[in-house]
Amino acid sequence: GISVEGMRAAEVFSRIRKVEMFPPNVVLELLTLANRFCCDELKSACDSHLAFLVNNLDDALLLIEYGLEESAYLLVAACLQVFLRELPSSMHNPNFVKIFCSCEGRERLASVGHASFTLYLFLSQIAMEDDMKSNTTVMVLECLVECAVESWEKQLAYHQLGVVMLERKEYKDAQRWFDSAVEAGHVYSLVGVARAKFKRGHRYSAYKMMNSMISDCSATGWMHQERSLYCSGKEKLLDMDIATDLDPTLTFPYKFRAVSLVEESQFGAAVTELNRIMGFKVSPDCLEMRAWISIVMEDYEGALKDIRALLTLEPNFLMFNKKIHGDHMVELLRPLVQQWNQADCWMQLYDRWSSVDDIGSLAVVHHMLANDPGKSLLRFRQSLLLLRLNCQKAAMRSLRLARNHSKSEHERLVYEGWILYDTGHREEALAKAEESISIQRSFEAYFLKAYALADSTLDPESSKYVIQLLEEALRCPSDGLRKGQALNNLGSVYVDCDRLDLAADCYTNALNIKHTRAHQGLARVYHLKNQRKSAYDEMTKLIEKAQNNASAFEKRSEYCDREMAQNDLSMATQLDPLRTYPYRYRAAVLMDDHKEKEAIEELSKAIAFKPDLQLLHLRAAFFDSMREPADAIRDCEAALSLDPSHSDTIVLYHKAREPQS
Repeated sequence: GISVEGMRAAEVFSRIRKVEMFPPNVVLELLTLANRFCCDELKSACDSHLAFLVNNLDDALLLIEYGLEESAYLLVAACLQVFLRELPSSMHNPNFVKIFCSCEGRERLASVGHASFTLYLFLSQIAMEDDMKSNTTVMVLECLVECAVESWEKQLAYHQLGVVMLERKEYKDAQRWFDSAVEAGHVYSLVGVARAKFKRGHRYSAYKMMNSMISDCSATGWMHQERSLYCSGKEKLLDMDIATDLDPTLTFPYKFRAVSLVEESQFGAAVTELNRIMGFKVSPDCLEMRAWISIVMEDYEGALKDIRALLTLEPNFLMFNKKIHGDHMVELLRPLVQQWNQADCWMQLYDRWSSVDDIGSLAVVHHMLANDPGKSLLRFRQSLLLLRLNCQKAAMRSLRLARNHSKSEHERLVYEGWILYDTGHREEALAKAEESISIQRSFEAYFLKAYALADSTLDPESSKYVIQLLEEALRCPSDGLRKGQALNNLGSVYVDCDRLDLAADCYTNALNIKHTRAHQGLARVYHLKNQRKSAYDEMTKLIEKAQNNASAFEKRSEYCDREMAQNDLSMATQLDPLRTYPYRYRAAVLMDDHKEKEAIEELSKAIAFKPDLQLLHLRAAFFDSMREPADAIRDCEAALSLDPSHSDTIVLYHKAREPQS
């Protein structure tokens, strides 16, 4: 029944059409009453108000039951929002399984329109990232299978469940789910079937499956990598080499070859193999392997450097088959290397930063933080280095730690500004910078404001303002590392304003305080002054100081003849196969030489492992010029799936769809 308070509230609602003044328990009674007597207006008011009251996980857990019971769409949606916002921790709540994974729970969610394939796909991704082997992950994926209707949905759901079962070492079930995915049309799941068979002891059967796949499909690097698992000796090494040739971004073949070389006591060659990965992807496992080899070679400084860098990426990393914590390895190695005080560390950081040794710089910062863990400035430097290495997640963690350890309000505002900027909130970042400046003028606040403002097409007035901000930053106290960056940025703005002499002065001043990257800016100035030889020489200086820098080779290629450019771009690709400009350049040269097939092959080689917008657009343009509209349309559609607003591709797409004359 309904209480006296509930009846009074219903009477009040009939007059004023509002429920906000009633306590939640009374509103819940009104919701039940509205449902019983089909009072849509009352139900809508209660639903909206209760949804507004959901602020945390406890509220959501309490109110979602009422929402599901009374089919309150908005209330359930509000509770789901909280659940999703609190992921993955909310998954560990005992009620999670009851609400999302039980048959009854799923049916109740469906009754209010929330049990969708999309929801369970999202939950399954979070669950797999959190703990791939957990029962909760399996249950979420089973719900995903239940929600799958379209063919592609079934393919994905079956495959994901197969992957999880494989990880749980339930190989028979894994093979069953992969088989289901194949039957639904998911060709890639054949690899899962092969892997499950291999794990069940059917090695030759797995090998035959991969053989057939390589024969029937357009062979890719990962196919040869997979087949290599099912063979041995020279055959295995050959597959690994082919895998690297087809897809140089696959890391497993490099690591396998490195281990093989170590077994033959060719330690230097093994390190070289791992360094090839480091050129385009810094990962904890590669750093661990290189540290292990360094220890065998008695290069304890090199080992310590890699372990410190590794711990920057993953502070809780367990080394050597997860037996030893990385911090313990640091303590074991420290007595074997030269000891540095904090002043020595700053000198080392300055030298390594100047030589563009980002991993070495990370190691020094880690060392300094061990002595002074609350130093927000060091955390900030750490985040900058991690961003250079494309380790965004670790960089954001360091930036948040910098904010948390800030000892002053103006400093905290700067770090909050960078967090906002790095997450796409430019205007809010500018506001934080301005607020920080209003409290205290500082290099970092002015630099942040200038950086955020410069991240757009600047008109003359805006450029002038950015210049003023950077000049203000340079007047504030800071160290050479940051002032070099500010001078470099100032030079770039001057170049954009066509004030080349001032730009050259900035770059020269930056170089005087060992900001090595300023060579690239100075080279650009020389190029714009039609001093191509000087530009080339300037980039050569950068290459000499910053060894194995793919971007430097790529940039130098712009300042030399075609043959030398080809050599530089080949080196850039060798150092970092993920850079797409070299492929585009080589393809364009081939097209100029009327070698259409070779040009397409050059682009296809890169697209196979990196479906980049520019690569797809260029290949589409080539196909269009070769009067192959179907292929051009395919590539345009692929490019537009990456960026639906890319105007050049849209124009090309419409052109390719026009009837051929």
